[in-house]
Amino acid sequence: MPIDKAASNHSQAGCERLILSPPRRGEGPAAHGGTEAHGGTEAQILPQLKPGTVLMMGDNPQLPAMPARPGLLDFIKYRVTDATFRHLLASAKYALDDGHDEKIVLACLLHDISNGCFLRPDHGYWGAQMIAPYVDEEIAWAVRYHQALRYFPDESVGYVYPESYRRFFGPDYVPPDYIRRDAQFAKAHRWYMSARLVTLYDKYFFEESQPIDPDMFADIVGRHFRQPSDGLGFDDSAVAHMWRTIIWPDNAL
Repeated sequence: MPIDKAASNHSQAGCERLILSPPRRGEGPAAHGGTEAHGGTEAQILPQLKPGTVLMMGDNPQLPAMPARPGLLDFIKYRVTDATFRHLLASAKYALDDGHDEKIVLACLLHDISNGCFLRPDHGYWGAQMIAPYVDEEIAWAVRYHQALRYFPDESVGYVYPESYRRFFGPDYVPPDYIRRDAQFAKAHRWYMSARLVTLYDKYFFEESQPIDPDMFADIVGRHFRQPSDGLGFDDSAVAHMWRTIIWPDNAL
């Protein structure tokens, strides 16, 4: 695993910084006896090209097959990483069990969708952009701003700074200016509590929860997520390419 030993970065000075690879569903044996090479840099892979050896385009048989017209729950089932899969389902179920509005439940189900299958950096912003054409504006807003609000306690609703963040980023980590700016903006917004509720359920419940069937949210998704008839990734929305990237994450181009 690559390691970065930068001298200073947002008060992580002196720490050995591990770099996570991009999120992807766990790999299994290649289907149909195929031999699929693992990834590598251009310097490692390009010299291996020869007749009969090519750069991957299209379906990778090491990943679960996607339906021809994939819906939201297909992405959660077949592309979100195992840990994020459990985390999203548990967060949404706890919000549902506590009687929250279905919009909040869906925001909890989707708050880490980017972190689990697309991009980790700025996952709230990317996730909001991915879902914006298909959900109520308040849901996308809550997904976007939960990222910044995660770093800032709110004693009035019982939200404290996550102990997991101290473990993940170090006790002296300071979020960058744009995170502090957006948290301040969110606190003054009429939808503040929507994003704050997402942070309250943004806990690692899966460590203590039973397995959850994602289909239990099918009705909520049907009521609040406008699934394109041709499938996510194949409509004419401005974000279709993001969903296609998740379907075929190993395409060379």
